[in-house]
Amino acid sequence: MEILNCKGVRFSLTGINGTRANQLVKIGSQPQRVGQARSVTCCEYSPDPASKRHERYQQQPQNVDLPELHPKNKKKPFPVPIKKMLQASRKDKRLAQMRIEKPLEPPKNGLLLPELVPVAYEVLDTWKVLIRGISQLLNVVTVYGCRKCPQVHVGPVGHQIQDCYGSGSQRRNSHHSWVRGSINDVLLPIESYHLFDPFGRRVKHDTRFDFDRIPAILELCIQAGVDLPQYPTRRRTAPVRMIGKKVIDRGGVVDEPKPHRSEDCISLLAELDTFSNQQGQSPVPANVKEHAERTLKAYCDVRQGVAQLMSKYTVKACGYCSEVHVGPWGHNVKLCGAFKHQWRDGKHGWQDAVVDEVIPPNYVWHVPDPTGPPLRSSLRSFYGKAPAVVELCVQAGAEIPAEYRPMMRTDIIIPDPDEARMAA
Repeated sequence: MEILNCKGVRFSLTGINGTRANQLVKIGSQPQRVGQARSVTCCEYSPDPASKRHERYQQQPQNVDLPELHPKNKKKPFPVPIKKMLQASRKDKRLAQMRIEKPLEPPKNGLLLPELVPVAYEVLDTWKVLIRGISQLLNVVTVYGCRKCPQVHVGPVGHQIQDCYGSGSQRRNSHHSWVRGSINDVLLPIESYHLFDPFGRRVKHDTRFDFDRIPAILELCIQAGVDLPQYPTRRRTAPVRMIGKKVIDRGGVVDEPKPHRSEDCISLLAELDTFSNQQGQSPVPANVKEHAERTLKAYCDVRQGVAQLMSKYTVKACGYCSEVHVGPWGHNVKLCGAFKHQWRDGKHGWQDAVVDEVIPPNYVWHVPDPTGPPLRSSLRSFYGKAPAVVELCVQAGAEIPAEYRPMMRTDIIIPDPDEARMAA
């Protein structure tokens, strides 16, 4: 016995052990089963438009909420489960007690991974394209930053959403105090110490000024195989040997060269560091739409390449603040001022980093119509968000990538303020 409803769902009744099938009684719009509970109701979908829409929604949802903001009074969650970390630690401890050398593979033993060297060069070239593209798009699309809080807005005028928590926000009814932004508001600068030998001497608090601070992406590419005369690094031919956490052989002793500064070094930093790229210095691109699409593709390629490098090379991040260190272990500089830093004597709480900590997405409100009225607090539940780089390129004419469309809520119609009260 089969029943086909209006939505193309076929219900069939199958008896068990030869018992009689249950009867269906239609109550309202849903059939109810009456009788013994010894039969099985089977449901199979027929290929109708409703089921296809459901499958398409599962693949590409209409809207997605952003990840919740991590509270400042708690440590960030570990990207690796704590159970796996404890298992690896116990295994290393047993080997150290038996005086057995810890097995290390490239690049954990200080040697380069040949297949990732082209990836490092490609990431560095794409990083240059990204910085140059954002600096030119800032002459086309306006970026605002709040003077009292770290929030950023991309659009012709600042939004009117009352979510400022900076100093004096009560006097301003939580309205933002907008000023003209720069490239550092779109692409948040994350720097790291440059090390000649990542397995050598650690950066201590008293010797922190002896090391250069460069973008973390640049340091990651250098350790992955990029050779820059301005920032020399050691290339080992013999692997590092360790027993437990103790290094027993560093592959010989090499004198660290003295740091030098030249015009080439300054010009290189101008291409790779966001602090050297200020608004107004770059010319306006001829074809804005193609330039925006090229910049957006560079942003996606950089994130993909950095994720590929971080899968092999170690990058550490503080579990309390935004400090990042590229190397097998973190530095000992006591500059952490986050939650309960007094208990740690200002030291950072190092753990494995994720891609969003090396390249912060810096989510901003998505403006559906740049020529329309500014965003309002009463309609904030209907607005979407996107990374500042994506929003900048989209307002310049680039197509919205498929992975960012749900969080930008492009399929949701913004109602009028009076209509929003009647929405569920």
